[in-house]
Amino acid sequence: MDQIPASRYVVPMVTLLLVYGGLFLSAFTSATLLPGSSEAVLAALVAAGNYDVRVLVLVATLGNVAGSLINWLLGIAIERYRHARWFPVSDRDYQRACHWFSRFGLWALLFAWLPVIGDPITLVAGALRVRFVPFILLVTIGKAARYAMVAGGVGWVASLFG
Repeated sequence: MDQIPASRYVVPMVTLLLVYGGLFLSAFTSATLLPGSSEAVLAALVAAGNYDVRVLVLVATLGNVAGSLINWLLGIAIERYRHARWFPVSDRDYQRACHWFSRFGLWALLFAWLPVIGDPITLVAGALRVRFVPFILLVTIGKAARYAMVAGGVGWVASLFG
């Protein structure tokens, strides 16, 4: 029986690690106030057609939810750090998020994917001591729906031209 060289498997595994790891990192940073355009990364990977779209959506969702969890944890300690220079949310965005949260309650977490206000909403949830399980469930539903719509839209457009 012929031996298959290990390098034949190593290169594709490294590529997959870089692709999925890069998507996770982009989604993670997008959920914090660090730069990261996870929708563009996801769209490019879906358009390439070389990867399982369900796995791409799952990885992007997990990365983005993990970033939101960081915001929630910061929210728990907000009064200690809120006025620090490095704090990732401006007072204006924080007040806007507080208004949203008081208006919609827990359901505001379904909108954690929105630009500008989404990150402060997850921070306010921590500051208001929203329990972990409802936080994770609602944030995950909203973010998964957003990524599924992006992937579905790109897939649909690609099918028109493919």
